[in-house]
Amino acid sequence: MLKHRLYRTYTAGLKIAALILPMPRPTLFSGPGSMNELLESMTELGFKRVLLVTDEGLVQVGIVDKVLEAAAQLDLQLDVFSQVKPDPTYDQVESGLEAYHRFHCEGILALGGGSAMDCAKVIAAKVTNKRPIKKLAGLLKVWRMPAPLFAIPTTAGTGSEVTIAAVVSDPSSHIKTPLMDPKLVPLMAALDANLMIGLPPKITADTGVDALTHAIEAYVSKNATQETMAYSVAAIKLIFKYLPRAVMQGDDVEARHKMAMASYYAGLAFTKASLGYVHAFAHTFGARYGIPHGMANGLALLPVLRFSLSEIEPQLRKLDELTAEGQLGNASAQHFLANLESLFSTIDIEQTSALIQREDADALVDLILKEAHWNYPVPKFMNREECTQLLLNISKV
Repeated sequence: MLKHRLYRTYTAGLKIAALILPMPRPTLFSGPGSMNELLESMTELGFKRVLLVTDEGLVQVGIVDKVLEAAAQLDLQLDVFSQVKPDPTYDQVESGLEAYHRFHCEGILALGGGSAMDCAKVIAAKVTNKRPIKKLAGLLKVWRMPAPLFAIPTTAGTGSEVTIAAVVSDPSSHIKTPLMDPKLVPLMAALDANLMIGLPPKITADTGVDALTHAIEAYVSKNATQETMAYSVAAIKLIFKYLPRAVMQGDDVEARHKMAMASYYAGLAFTKASLGYVHAFAHTFGARYGIPHGMANGLALLPVLRFSLSEIEPQLRKLDELTAEGQLGNASAQHFLANLESLFSTIDIEQTSALIQREDADALVDLILKEAHWNYPVPKFMNREECTQLLLNISKV
């Protein structure tokens, strides 16, 4: 189809851009206690007052206090903005921006999961770019360098500490607005497993599936390269091995650290190779129904892989060979999918949702196909009828 050729031409252009554009990486501090190394480096750079962007949940469980105490010992003033909610909105960004100016901050420290990271990135962009958020959406629209940004993820899922992307929602239209610009990559990041110890099993599982989805979609992407595939494989192998441990034994520091590294590797992979239909479904479910992003990915990952199987069978067979110990010589795409389904069962990932309303199908399909076809180098195109059927299969209603 002519439209498909047009989509392929556009996403091929994105691949060229990803290969040509310099993709910065944060200075990375990794391992238990690495938060302190990051804070020390911030003070060495001369920062005195920084906005801490986080959520109320981390305030309540005491993680914010740990960071504040460590910063205070270094004479680093952190002013707390804890209004971030799942799927952050334009309003939350504007409130954070107001706090940044009110406290006369010099930079931003994001502490939390993907929502805190996304909100902090867009606040940082808005400090120096006065245009409305909608004008910053898309590729390379953040013209001026954002406020200095630092990141301490407390979940192992989004990989946002290394990616060029941030997503916020327009509450009036229930549409997610993606910003994609290398300037959004934090200057420094700390992957501190000690701050992930208290993460509940459900959130651990869902965020882990987010990282797994990043890695798998990047691996089967039409824009995958040898470099991105290597990062994808590293992430997938770690997730299959350590995610069940992190879910079942939340105080397993090694499992937490390995999952943090997996999320980081997956972020490196999809930053250049991009994503696919699973994320188009997940973004739509999140914006319309408030379904957490990792959970939404879990709903769509297996159905989308099965739909795409005719085009990605060699890649899935290779993944099976790399992840299924003892299967060398007997690897198959179907066996990989079976192992993935088994993993989901072990960590209680839901495969259907009663939140998805069948009467919304037409509107949801419009959003899913628009996002996927214009942004993602999907391995196999989905038509409207196929997308609708997949959506209805996910819905319990």
